[in-house]
Amino acid sequence: MTERVKPEIVAYRPCVGVMLLNAQGLVWIGRRFEKQNDDGVGKWWQMPQGGIDAGEDPAKAAIRELYEETAVTNAHIIAEAPSWYNYDLPEHLIGKSWGGKYRGQKQKWFALKFTGLDSEINLQPPGHKQEFDAWRWAKMDEMLELIIPFKREVYVDVIAAFRHLGA
Repeated sequence: MTERVKPEIVAYRPCVGVMLLNAQGLVWIGRRFEKQNDDGVGKWWQMPQGGIDAGEDPAKAAIRELYEETAVTNAHIIAEAPSWYNYDLPEHLIGKSWGGKYRGQKQKWFALKFTGLDSEINLQPPGHKQEFDAWRWAKMDEMLELIIPFKREVYVDVIAAFRHLGA
C-alpha cells in the first residue's frame, strides 16, 4: 500500500540558491553524500542552497548559506534571478522532509562572483554540518545531467537567468 500525499501540506519552504562563478565563468558544484533518495542511491551534484531564516533578507541568506556549505567569504552578488522558482519533492518524501511541513521549496537564486583562491573552499566549515563530499567547477549546461531529477526544472530556469554571466 503506497502512502498518498497529505493534501494539507501545501506550503513551500523559503530557500535561496547560489550560482558561484569563478573568473573563467565556470560554476561551483558540490557532490552530495551518497545516500538513498527518490532515484535510488546516487551521487548527485548541486549548487549551494538552503533555508531562509525568519525575517532574513534573501541576499544575506545566500551569502550565509554559501559560507556554511563552502567556507567561501571572497564573493559578491552580481545578479539576482527575476523570479522565485518552486519545486515539489517526490510524492513519497512529502510529509517527511523538513519536519513534514513542506511539499517542496520556493527558491530565490543569486549569482555571485568568486574572487578568492580555490584553497579557500572548505567542505567542512567549522560549526556547520557538511553537505558535500567533493566539489569542482563546471560549465552551466553540464549541471543539468548532474542534478537530482526533481530539481532539474529549477536549474533550467536558473541557467536561463544567469547564462549571460558564465561559460
